[in-house]
Amino acid sequence: MVIAGATSGIGRATARAFADRGDRLVLAARAAQTLAEVRAECADADVLTVPTDVTEPGALDALADAAIDRFGRVDVWVHTAAVMAYGRFDELPERVFDQVVRTDLLAAAGAVRVALRHFRATGAGTLILTGSVLGHITAPYMSAYVASKWGLQGLARTVQQELRDSPKIRLCLVNPGSVDTPVYQQAANYLGRIGRPPPPVAGARRVARAIVDCANRPRREVSVGRLNVVLRAGFTMLPGVYDVLVGPLMRLAGLSGRSVAANDGSVFAPNPAGEAVRGGHLPDLRQLVSGPAGVVGAALRRRLS
Repeated sequence: MVIAGATSGIGRATARAFADRGDRLVLAARAAQTLAEVRAECADADVLTVPTDVTEPGALDALADAAIDRFGRVDVWVHTAAVMAYGRFDELPERVFDQVVRTDLLAAAGAVRVALRHFRATGAGTLILTGSVLGHITAPYMSAYVASKWGLQGLARTVQQELRDSPKIRLCLVNPGSVDTPVYQQAANYLGRIGRPPPPVAGARRVARAIVDCANRPRREVSVGRLNVVLRAGFTMLPGVYDVLVGPLMRLAGLSGRSVAANDGSVFAPNPAGEAVRGGHLPDLRQLVSGPAGVVGAALRRRLS
């Protein structure tokens, strides 16, 4: 199992989920220090860590070669690497916009290219990309991320069509809605207010379970989020109403009240101190599992995680 973007959020939760099954893992991300931490969290699995900037030329080829040198083949390739930026399109620096697209779309395309080359050589394999509900709808102040996820949606659908003659090679797209990860705090910000996932918010482990399920039973597209279908229906069938409402709702629910100076976040370089599975947008329900509220807490934890 190759996992790109394994040090934070969905990628880190996915690494833990595969490790719990005893799978052999190749974990890739930019921060070598954090990769070592994730490797320790996956102590029961056979793990190779490969510091990788997916936007660097040749980096994904080197990642595949390292996986094959260590384990002989790649069965599943999971691409979760992503960055985010907030700001009005005309106020977001061009270099930031371009780097978000380079990371979230072009690097994902590179992962598809590299993975398919190896899967065609062996005759089988599963590639799992993480998209977003924002690959089907739009939201203001997130132009680079939205453009990337729409592009990824089109790329995935096209490659799925081209793979119809290769039934043992599967491409899956997992599309989460709002997820409790650090990506919002880590985002570049030229808007002045720190972003947050609008409710309802799912736990990263829930998305990781969907990814593991795709590794077991590949499917073309999986949606994770209770409101995803509603949002897509409103965007498609009531575009005028959607456009009237989305701006105020984004400012109310998608942005926190905390101000922030203009910054590039983790778009160009990792921030190991901010990398974790959770982003703090949901309560730590593990604390509710003890004491008199244990039964209720356990039920809430299962539902939200």
